[in-house]
Amino acid sequence: MGAPSQAPTREATLTLLLRQGEIDAAGLASQLGISVQAMRRHLRTLEDEGLVESTAVTAGPGRPSNLWRLTSRGHQHFPDGSETFAIGLLDSLAQSLPPEMLSALLQQQAQDKADQYRRHLGDAPLEERVRALIDLRSREGYVSDMAPAQDGHGWCISEFHCSVQRIAEEFPAICDQELQLIRMTFPDCQVERVHWRLESGHSCGFQISPTDHLHDTKTPL
Repeated sequence: MGAPSQAPTREATLTLLLRQGEIDAAGLASQLGISVQAMRRHLRTLEDEGLVESTAVTAGPGRPSNLWRLTSRGHQHFPDGSETFAIGLLDSLAQSLPPEMLSALLQQQAQDKADQYRRHLGDAPLEERVRALIDLRSREGYVSDMAPAQDGHGWCISEFHCSVQRIAEEFPAICDQELQLIRMTFPDCQVERVHWRLESGHSCGFQISPTDHLHDTKTPL
């Protein structure tokens, strides 16, 4: 592959890292036809965005050099066909299985995921568990936030980006599964949907309210 003659760009740097796995700034600079200093500044910008990371290595005398590679987020920057595959798979299942069986499969998937969430959240007070769930969901691609519920009882989760939105648009039953997932994650609470972006608005929202038998009765002031 010859060195590109154009100025380095975000896409050119990310693509080179994708193709070559790990490479130092000098190697990238050589292939992009720019100075090592300029490439290092470019890499630091990408690092600040969470798209690349480095490991210091020593190969003989002198200062250690950094080998750069894509982070998981950097890999996600490139097109991913998993949504198309999932939609096709669900479409095949919907055509070949009775509706109740497909519903049971989705319910089981929600149950398994809720079990994972509960193991991570533990028995912390409600506010801490909701905050921990926000962190988990954010790692999964949901841009999430939390705020005290307007009625003063519990917390409201808002999800501004849904990592399964395209799938949900084709199969709204996925949204029902999401509601059940949150309910099973907080079995000691009442969970209701308060926003649904497929109907209106720019986010999905769930209110999580402690029930009478909840051990932790702390509610936001």
